[in-house]
Amino acid sequence: MKNGAMGGEKPPVSPFAKGGEKVEVQACGTPLWKGGAGGFIMILPYNKDLKGFARSLRNDMTDAERTLWSMIRRKQAKGRLFSRQKTIDNYIVDFYCASAALVIELDGGQHYTPEGREKDRRRDHDLAALGLQVLRFSDRDVLTNIEGVREEIWKHL
Repeated sequence: MKNGAMGGEKPPVSPFAKGGEKVEVQACGTPLWKGGAGGFIMILPYNKDLKGFARSLRNDMTDAERTLWSMIRRKQAKGRLFSRQKTIDNYIVDFYCASAALVIELDGGQHYTPEGREKDRRRDHDLAALGLQVLRFSDRDVLTNIEGVREEIWKHL
């Protein structure tokens, strides 16, 4: 069973508590949402073996990643908090906004090969199964049309 889905079913992504009761929704033993009357937080599965690699990626960002990060960090994106090089499931995503369940991926040249496109398709499918929306932009778009990229991100927040 992949990503907490049982028998091809999508895991629950929007539980509602009644009367302030505490609710915990699980799929295959992994809590996906936890909370109560004060609100819910999404608990995403992650591969702890990737944490060190994610840390090294944060310290060695590409020019496109640095450009986008300077625009969305410190709640500059409609007051939303973003993380960079976030470990989710068996992946490290470029940028993640928990409050919008939004992943932003920046694609360099390797993403445009047939193998790269297939890996991205599987990755996007797996992340969508966790209730996340994935936006993809080319490095070139970020470096040459940052305002267009910003507008597209703002639409999804």
